[in-house]
Amino acid sequence: MLEIALNFLTEEVKPVAHALDAEPAEMKRIFGRMAELKLLSLRRSVEYGGPNISERDFRFFQEEIARASGALAFLQTQHQSAVNMLGKHASAGLRAKYLPLMDSQLCVGVGFSQLRRSGPPICRATKVVGGYQISGQVPWITGFGYFDEYVLGASLEDGCAVFGLVPLMDCEGQVLSQPMELTAMQAACTVTAELKNYFLTDEKVAFVKPPDWMRANDAFNVTLQGHFAIGCAKAGIDIVRTNAEKKDSEFLTNSAERLWTEIESCRYQLVETQQDFKDETTQKRLELRAWAIELMMRCAHAGVVSSSGAANYAEHPAGRVLREAIVFSVSAQTGAIMECTLNRLVR
Repeated sequence: MLEIALNFLTEEVKPVAHALDAEPAEMKRIFGRMAELKLLSLRRSVEYGGPNISERDFRFFQEEIARASGALAFLQTQHQSAVNMLGKHASAGLRAKYLPLMDSQLCVGVGFSQLRRSGPPICRATKVVGGYQISGQVPWITGFGYFDEYVLGASLEDGCAVFGLVPLMDCEGQVLSQPMELTAMQAACTVTAELKNYFLTDEKVAFVKPPDWMRANDAFNVTLQGHFAIGCAKAGIDIVRTNAEKKDSEFLTNSAERLWTEIESCRYQLVETQQDFKDETTQKRLELRAWAIELMMRCAHAGVVSSSGAANYAEHPAGRVLREAIVFSVSAQTGAIMECTLNRLVR
């Protein structure tokens, strides 16, 4: 599966990366190809039809798809995350209903970033007969027009959170915004949802988690999210290497190799630290995530600088990679990640 994925990224994705950033029609075509190749549920268990590739292989895939197209990486990871969440946490009945269809027939996004916000919850759920009534705002749902449903997260009065499957369309109790105008990855079509007494039936409830679950889940995912930054950093170095060859420049080649060595070091430590996951390694994982973010921005900037004035052209890859780096700098951001990143930037 990994070989199939890498061939797909090299032969079909990289040549159209610019179009994937801004053209939904082209994104839908390529996203459809991922479905045809069974690449949308790489961690789905064999029981439900998936290849269940290893964690290391999956993280390498996430790096390489971000290297080929940040927009495609960002879109597909929503569905891959939904597959993983349902596979790990949903009831047996819901797993049996959803997971067999989630390679090509049913696509699901996620909408629970609001649970990370401090202060009063902006999306609340109340238990009622037969399910939950949900009111509030879901500020970030990527994949409108691609996904059939999304995994919504809403806060309960006791601090727990209920997660359930909601249609990604206007329906009774829910109104979606138009796709947002974003700096990058416009074609991934991100929207906001406004809910007013939306009725989430018990049959659509995926799971309920205790008050501290989101914090613990974010702590576990700190380094995992860093692999997108590594992939974006690689894309920056690809540009530097291309420019070095065009200009027959030894100093560009040397710069690319020095940055690549740092990428490999950061990547290795991200992988190794994840294997040794425990509370006392939290600060180390935060520092590695901050390093990956800063390194990504330096490599993307190197792509711009090495391209000279040509980087100003709208279709030049250096500008796209730099814009993608902005998105990956703040994806799944927590206050601790922000603080650690800024500490590294101002050191």
